[in-house]
Amino acid sequence: MPAKIPATVVTGFLGAGKTTLIRHMLANANGKRIALIINEFGDLGVDGDILKGCGDETCTEDDIMELSNGCICCTVAEDFIPTMQKLLARDNKPDHIVIETSGLALPQPLVRAFNWPEISTQVTVDGVITVVDGKAVDDGQFAHNVAAVDAQRALDENLDHETPLSELFEDQIACADMIVVNKADLLGETAADALVSRLKGAARNGVQVVRSTMGALPVDVLLGQGIGAEQDLSSRHEVHHHHHHDDDDEDDHHDHHHEHGHDEFESFVVSRAEVTDAKAFATQVAQVIRDHDILRLKGFVAVTGKPMRLTVQAVGPRVDSYFDQPFGDLARETKLVVIGEAGLDRAAIEAALSA
Repeated sequence: MPAKIPATVVTGFLGAGKTTLIRHMLANANGKRIALIINEFGDLGVDGDILKGCGDETCTEDDIMELSNGCICCTVAEDFIPTMQKLLARDNKPDHIVIETSGLALPQPLVRAFNWPEISTQVTVDGVITVVDGKAVDDGQFAHNVAAVDAQRALDENLDHETPLSELFEDQIACADMIVVNKADLLGETAADALVSRLKGAARNGVQVVRSTMGALPVDVLLGQGIGAEQDLSSRHEVHHHHHHDDDDEDDHHDHHHEHGHDEFESFVVSRAEVTDAKAFATQVAQVIRDHDILRLKGFVAVTGKPMRLTVQAVGPRVDSYFDQPFGDLARETKLVVIGEAGLDRAAIEAALSA
């Protein structure tokens, strides 16, 4: 049976920077074919036009679909499922699907929809990314422009939930697999650290909280989380069951510098000798990730006495490993790529992974 196509749900309030983050992702997709579903409604077709102008070969105009009948979580059956079916019926299927929700959408009903029989065998939720406006949240506002959020709420005739912003924010955090604190450059270092700690405390165990400026995050950090969120709904329970809504969020400042912000992340390769015990090594990797706050770790490991190479992929503290293919004529060596926010203690990580 063919592998399911991964889908990433990007949620967050109007103005948090969801569109800017997605534009950066498309511009730096490294050849990955990404299809985009944008939840537009009312008379605001802004994001669709902006994203269609990205002109990137990895995301052609045919790969962008707009849902303009209202909040995505209120129109799952009429709007979202048929759109997904249309996308999945194509001959040239995408490598990855990215769904930008309206700012007022509850993410949980959307994730739940991936269990619908019409699409459940073909697609899976790679992860839920919640983008927050760091400055607004630090100021206790949740959204940069609360009046604009309320105006969008009034535009959506299909909206069937009237959730206060503070409660909707809690639902978006409860469902997240990764929280992106955007506009981190507008906060001082101390305030940014405090906000990251606060959000980590509010989220489920293992949820990664990263900061960004202009949504500039490496694609390897955003995509490929492999969570399968639709199988894990009980842990990401809705804090509040009444519904609420808002439209997409184009960040106030427009992103013309796609490379800006990558210096906030770093990656390096660790090479080491063969390992003797695959299971023990996976445990060791998980501990190193926890100790050093590593976002991603992936690579191949040579295990003594095993002709096959061990593939290791870790997202946060979750480590998956499996034997994938024989080394054959290739050198029996262990090479692991480590990805994290700038400032990783490379020497300590290399020593810990080589121990």
